[in-house]
Order: sequence, then structure tokens, then C-alpha cells
Amino acid sequence: MKVALLTMFNGLDSTYSLVNVVAEQIRMMLNDDVKPIMLVSENCPIDQREGIFRDPRIEWRKVTNQRNGTQIHWKDYSNPEATVHDTFSAEADVVAKSLIQHLSDVDACIMHDIHYQGWHLLHNVAVRKAQKSLPHIRFLAFTHSAPANRPQHVEWPLSARYTSMPNTKYIYPTKSGLPALAKQYNVSLNDCFAVNNSLDLMNYASEEVRSLSRDIDLLSPDYLVIYPGRLTTGKKFEKVASLCGAIKKTKGDHIQVIFCDFPSADIDSETYKSFIRFEGETHGLDKKDICFTSDLEPFKNGFPRRGVLELFTFSNLFICPSYSESFGLTVLEAASKGNFLVLNERVPALEELGQNLNAYFMKWDARNFGFDTHEEYHPSEEAYLQEHAQNISHLMRENVVLNAKTIARNRYSPDWVWRNQLKPLLNS
Repeated sequence: MKVALLTMFNGLDSTYSLVNVVAEQIRMMLNDDVKPIMLVSENCPIDQREGIFRDPRIEWRKVTNQRNGTQIHWKDYSNPEATVHDTFSAEADVVAKSLIQHLSDVDACIMHDIHYQGWHLLHNVAVRKAQKSLPHIRFLAFTHSAPANRPQHVEWPLSARYTSMPNTKYIYPTKSGLPALAKQYNVSLNDCFAVNNSLDLMNYASEEVRSLSRDIDLLSPDYLVIYPGRLTTGKKFEKVASLCGAIKKTKGDHIQVIFCDFPSADIDSETYKSFIRFEGETHGLDKKDICFTSDLEPFKNGFPRRGVLELFTFSNLFICPSYSESFGLTVLEAASKGNFLVLNERVPALEELGQNLNAYFMKWDARNFGFDTHEEYHPSEEAYLQEHAQNISHLMRENVVLNAKTIARNRYSPDWVWRNQLKPLLNS
């Protein structure tokens, strides 16, 4: 599918918010192997483009902005009682001819504020003229500001700002604005749809985290658990996997466990990994729900510490069932990035730190001062895990800050917006 984005940008400065919206839509398409075509004004300096706009998979097409060798100067016709300039119709014909040329081979066209902005009235009328020669194209008309009040009487061509176009769906960033959008363009509410602006966290991530994200989904899980440490039995990796399995089995939600591990002389790494996976799958995880960063070639000897701290900004649940700790610095790191803390109450250092951080406690085997503890669960460890899985899930959902963090990461990610809102409209 070929999708054109009709923006008529004169520049690509990221301080202009609409440039960032378009950039994120381009990322969505490229990530799904959809070919984007950028239609910009011929005055747009594309040799100065940065970021995603430099991707070679984007095709750039410049829409003419000249008539008879003279530059067309756009005028703001936001006032519905204005009178268009004398050469308006002739200029619209020239632009329409250019649009026909550039859109003839595309399947869908996303227009950004072309129907809304007064200074785009010329392009608004031009695209309507061009559409008569392009009956196969599906149009999506995005409006990015509060819809304008529809005047009682308005003459053509000023009425184009308040008139629907055939084979076109009208888009607004939120559902709350759809009734006003329908009134502006005098269309049925059934022709109006919400496509949220997205938060592309990966655009600001380090190269280590981006590399990891190419193999592991960091955005969509309801529970994202990061557990860093040397791959030794003392860190009780298998207990993390078991509790996560119980949470998934109890709630049925998407959970991803990432062990940022590095080798230990205590035990063969592959042997221990197999045991950890077995425990996780026994208690409810799927094979794909567990990842060891050491299984990825760039991180076979360990994931960078600064990357671990960054991963905690994505995660929302930190579980530390460690057998022994002198302090527990990773607990502080996870807490500082807004994670729900589940700690081993039997380890004195974790109990002390957890009390200060209002952590949730569970009981696992531990090394104390001068003696070791061994837990027995009644009626079973399975029942114990299930009970605490229920409690943890409930507390996390009731925590408004933690819940907002999770929703912002997964519900407003570019992938979610693309697959659930934008792509279905392009295909329908």
C-alpha cells in the first residue's frame, strides 16, 4: 500500500508540533513496511531534513507553488466573510494539476490541516479539483486544532473549510472533539474518527535500548519486569519468573520479563536459564515472555548499567527475591523510575530499604545475620503465589500514577495507535 502525506510544509523544523505528528506517522508506516510518500511545498528545503525524515525509504514529492513562473503567496482565509484574491481559482487549478501528477499512483492520502487551516484554502480547493481525476484514492482529513464554528451563510470557495469531500474520513486527536468536527464539515458523526497523537518513547531512547527493542517488545506489556544481576542462584531469578507466571495466570494480561544478566562461575548459564524458563512456564508464562539479554549477541557479556537504569523508565514492576543483599542498589534505581517494588522480607537489607520505600513484601528463603531461613508455604507455594499475584495486580491498578505510566507507555505508543486506529482507516 502506498500512502501519501499531504502537508504542504514549507520547512521541517521540529519545534512545529505538526512536524512531529507527521514524523511519528511516518515511523508507524516504516515499521509496518508501508511506503510513505511526503508531499510538501516545492519551497520546502528537504536537503536540511533531520531524524526520521532522512530515512531513504521515504519518497519526497514537491507540489508546485508557482504559476506562470511567479511564486504563489498563500493568504489566510480563516474569516468566512473574506473575499479571495483575483488569481485564486487559476492558482488552485495549477496546484490541482500538480497534485494529480503526484497522487496518481497512491492508494490513500492523509491530509494534515489542509481542510482546516485558512491559509491552506488554496490547497483545500485544489485537492477537491484533483480528486475528480483520482476516484480510487481514500482520503483522511486530519484536523489538529479545535474545530471551527460553522457559519450560517458562507459562499464558495470559503465554504470549502466547512464542506465535506467525497471518499473522505475526518479525523481528530480525541473522541471528545468528534461532534464539533462533524458540525464544522457538515458530515455524519459516522464519518468522523479519533486517531490519538502518540508518544514515541523509543525516539528518545539510547542505542542500547533501541537495539534491545528490536528483539523484545518494551512498550505493549501490561507488566514489564526488569531484573538485572549476575546469573547466580543466589539472585533467585526463578522466583521472579514464578511470580510473573502467577500474575499472568491470574490476570491473563501481557507480561514481559527481561533478565539483564551476565555470566557467573557459580553455575552453568545455560543450565540455570533452562531451569528459570521451566519455572516460569510451569507457573503460567509462555516461552516468549522471558528474555535474557545475554542471549543477544551485543549483550552476551552483560547489558550496560546505564541501559538498565533507562529500562526502569519503561518497566512498572520490580521483583527482588534475592537470597542475600548488603544493600540493594537496584531497588533504589527501580524505585526512582516509578516501579512497584516487591521485595524479599526475610533479607534484612531489603526489609529495611523496603520499609523506607513503602514496598510490597513477600517471603522467600534468605540469608540472615548468623542464620539462614527456609520458607514453607501452606497449603502450597502455588497458592501463595496466586494470592500475592492477585494483591500485586490490584495494588498496581489502584495506583493512579503507576497506572498512568503504564497506559502512557502501551496505550499511546505509535504501534498501538497505528494498528488500532490509523491503519484500519487506511485499509477500510
